[in-house]
Amino acid sequence: MTRELRWTELADVKDELAARDWFPGTSGNLSIKITDEPVTFLVSASGKDKRKRTDEDFLLVDRHGIPAEETHLKPSAETGIHAQVYKLTDAGCCLHVHTIDNNIISEMYASEGSITFRGQELIKAFGIWEEDGEITVPIVENYADLEQLAKATASAINPDTRAVLIRNHGITVWGRDAFEAKKHLEAFEFLFTYHIKLKSLNLFHGVKRYTAKKIINF
Repeated sequence: MTRELRWTELADVKDELAARDWFPGTSGNLSIKITDEPVTFLVSASGKDKRKRTDEDFLLVDRHGIPAEETHLKPSAETGIHAQVYKLTDAGCCLHVHTIDNNIISEMYASEGSITFRGQELIKAFGIWEEDGEITVPIVENYADLEQLAKATASAINPDTRAVLIRNHGITVWGRDAFEAKKHLEAFEFLFTYHIKLKSLNLFHGVKRYTAKKIINF
């Protein structure tokens, strides 16, 4: 796929997420891989209104998150996180959004270091079809030092990880392409919202405590 097509693919995802109000106050960022050898990817330009679609929404950066060609644009402040995702996974697209629900979940379970969902239909979005299938989202602290934040995110990624929550900040999620990344993001946001609503209705009763994580049974 050409760079132009990948640009359009990423811009289409941006438009969909913006329509859901998932980029408040110019927050959030997106990227899509362009080449593997060497690694280059398009990433959101810093400070742009993601409700608008322009020719300056993204810029090309290298595997370190440094602009790969001459530009006046500045990469998103969290480009280092995207660089770590591409280094450690088979991701072709990476999305980072700040929503109320993912912030609440990150605060609720920060002390456990993760949240694990089990026995919920949307887990199938991650290709998990087992009867008692489960998926875990690690939670890392929101370090002001962005290099430290990128390293903390990287340390939380293992072969089964599909996303990382940053406490009181947002979620970073990825997939092999833009479609899969968006699917994963939608599924996680559904799980977060569902869990919070159950808690608010006092219908939630299936919590099991573990040392480093909390298992959520539905």
